[in-house]
Order: sequence, then structure tokens, then C-alpha cells
Amino acid sequence: MPARTGAQFIAGLQENPPNIYINGKKVEDVTTYPGFRNGINTMARLYDMQHDAKIRDEMTYTSPTSGDRVGLSFIKPTTSQELEQRRVMITNWARVTKGMMGRTPDFLNVSFMAMAAAGDYFGQNRPEFKKNIQDYYEHIRENDLVLTHTLVNLQRSRVPVGTVIEDSTDIALSVVKETDSGIVVNGARLLATLPLSDEIAVYPARSHVLPLGAPGRTSFAFSIPCSSPGLKFLCRESFDLDRSHFDHPLGSRFEEMDALAIFDNVAVPWEKVFLLGDVELCNNMSMNTRQFVHSGHQVVAKNVVKCEFMLGLANIMVQTLGSGQQPHVQQMMAEIIENLVVTKACLRAAEADAEIDRWGVLSPAEFPLMIARQLFIRMYPRMAEILHLLGSSSLMALPTEADMNGPLADDINRYLETDTASADERVRVFRLAWDTCCSAFGSRQVLYERFFQGDRNRNVVLLNNMYDREPMTDWVRDFLQEE
Repeated sequence: MPARTGAQFIAGLQENPPNIYINGKKVEDVTTYPGFRNGINTMARLYDMQHDAKIRDEMTYTSPTSGDRVGLSFIKPTTSQELEQRRVMITNWARVTKGMMGRTPDFLNVSFMAMAAAGDYFGQNRPEFKKNIQDYYEHIRENDLVLTHTLVNLQRSRVPVGTVIEDSTDIALSVVKETDSGIVVNGARLLATLPLSDEIAVYPARSHVLPLGAPGRTSFAFSIPCSSPGLKFLCRESFDLDRSHFDHPLGSRFEEMDALAIFDNVAVPWEKVFLLGDVELCNNMSMNTRQFVHSGHQVVAKNVVKCEFMLGLANIMVQTLGSGQQPHVQQMMAEIIENLVVTKACLRAAEADAEIDRWGVLSPAEFPLMIARQLFIRMYPRMAEILHLLGSSSLMALPTEADMNGPLADDINRYLETDTASADERVRVFRLAWDTCCSAFGSRQVLYERFFQGDRNRNVVLLNNMYDREPMTDWVRDFLQEE
């Protein structure tokens, strides 16, 4: 099958529905459920872009095996041109979602490309695992599947060991049985964002490790359909409140959902198992396969778009209120500009300094992406705060779409217009600002960006441990010894 259409994506969810539970009930058809359908329709829109004749070459490439057009996020970049092409594709999707959907399919597509290219790493565990990871990458590429993933075991306490947190193995997701057909796993993991997917990947997180003495039953990597018997997704409440695009312009379009994944003696066939029973290989998988670099490239490209959106929104707010000449407003606007330019510069540096890795893949430079992701932990909450400060009272007591057409419509149009905007324009701008920085949807975005990049304190330790400071240190020591 070539790159899917939106209708094919929706049909796939209907034919093999994920096991979704929300508000105490199981959802029979996620594609029509009020809290999910708009986000699913946005995903469908992304897939339809692959068939837009104007941008087809920006969204797809020719499969090296089938000859069909497949999603460009699956490409194994070996040249700077291919790396740039992938970034353009990622950017096209991110611009549709305004950077508000962190789990568009490209996020895991680039990860599995890297893992498959590093097939020999998995083959160290068992020879057949190399074939498994490479076959699985081809399977999701040729069928254009949507993946979610879950990396972290639930914790009884959050006591770090060095730069990471060691998982508590007594409640960790574990292999309870091996059979001729595969393994059986039992337990729970979080966080599964976008459970409205075809399949779920389960592999170790870079920030959480299993203790070296951990039982082998807690170390693995695999992927299975979200419709697998015994796999259940417990979702938080939806932030799509089934309101109009006018009232909730973001929440009514970009709800991707977050869930706890519960595995109740779930069978995983051998061909879907990529690692098993080797704690060290699991703990080092992300770093040694360079998976984290490619996912970082996708994330920072998305973050550039999110910065652009925040800058554009802030500027429209300032123009609407006529506050652009106030010094403190200019200072805040400059701060968002700085965030955008620094993030773009890091992305550009990562591509400019990309090198072919040991697996034959052109990998973006590691440190610019690490810095960009680390900075975004502070950048995004601060940009949301800036929207608060720019909007102030204009973010309060906002009319709804029904109010704009209700008995007080004339009063609204008279009193809420500004020197530069009609009342309708003003309300639309500030309802968007509210949904970006004040609503449940907006608050979830802030929480997501605070922790998605990893815990800042652990990242600081990791950066200090990894960056080679000795050349600069030796240079200064030499200077101190000069006569």
C-alpha cells in the first residue's frame, strides 16, 4: 500500500479500533466520539497532504522496495539534501497543527528508521531481532501506519541515580511467559500520547533505566496493534469540549489525547519483538542506535513552527490592542523573537554539522539539538506567560460564538472594537490566545513542553557529562602560563 489518505487512516481505526476507555466507559468508535473525532480529522488532513499534487514531492518519496510513494518521514537520509527534504516534510505537517500535536506520525517514523538502520545492534541480543526490527520498519513504511509509544514504568518513588531514574521493577511492565509464538507481558506504562493509533511501540526511555541487577523479564522492546486483546488505554478527560472552532480554535482541532497503557497478559508475537532480557542493551538502545538524534530533529523542527505560531499570535494581540510602542511590550516581543531565532539556529547547525554514523545514516549533530530541546523547556512556558501579560484583562470575560449572535450582539460590537480591529476580530484573537495559554488545552501544552524534553535537572547533568570541555580548558591553562 502506498502513502495512505485520510479516509484510509479513519477506516483503519474503524476496522481495528484501539481499546480506549474514557470517563468510565469503553469507546466503541473513536472516529465518531466527540472528544476524539476532531483530532482524528486533523490527522486525516495530514495524510491527505501526501496526495496533494502541489506538494507531493515534499511529502512523499519512492519506496526502495515497492516503488510506491511513501511518507518522506520514513526516508533513511544519507545526504544533506535528503535530511533537508525530511525537515521540510516535518515542517509542512507541523504548520497545519501549529506545533500543537507532538505525536504526529513523523515522530516515530524517524525513530524506527534509525532503529532499523542499526539492525546489528538488536542482532547482538538475538540474531532474529535484527530481521524483526528491519521488517517492522518496512511494514509501517509500506502500510503508512500511525504509532504511539510508551516508555516509562510507573514509579513508587522518584529518586534519581546519577542522571537517570531507576525503575521500580516490582511494578514494571514485565514478561510473564515465553511461548512458541511469542511473549506475554503484564503491567502498565505511561505515557501513551495519541492512543488513537494503529500500533503502540514499547521500548526503554533514555531518561529511565533498569537497574543492572534487574530481572531480564523487565527489559524488552516490541510493538503491537492498539487493538490487541488485553491492551487497554485509560485516557484523561478530553480537552476537546465539543465546541466550535470560534470558541476553542485549538482544542477543537488538535486534541491528540494522553493515556495510561495497561497490558493485561497481552501476547506479543516473536516477529514483533526487538529486544528481550538484556538490561544493558535496552538501557543503551536510544543512544547507540542514534534514535534520539533523529527524534530530536523532528522535535526541534516542530518547535520552530511552534515558536513561529507564538510570535504571530503575540504580534496580532499587540496590533489589536495598539500596545506595540510600549517598552515592556517590545521587550516581551523581542524575547519571543530570540526564542525563534535560537531554535532555528540550533536546527540549522544540527543539519550543517550532520555526519554519517556507524550505521550509514546521515545523523544531525547531537549537541545543537540537545541545547534546543533543553532551552525549550524554559522557552515555551515563558512564551505562554508572555501571552498572559500581553493580553491581561482582554483574556477575561470573553464572549462565545453564541454571544456574538445573541441578544447582546450590538453591545458587543459597540464596546469591544478597538482602533485597529472589529469586535469580532478582537474576540477571535483573544479566544485563540486563551486556548493557547489559559484553557485546559493550553495548560496541557505547557505541561507537555516542560517535561517532554526530559527533566531539566537531569538534562543539565547529562550535558555536563557529555560535552568535552577539556580543549577549552587546556587553551586557557596555556594562556595562564604565557609570559
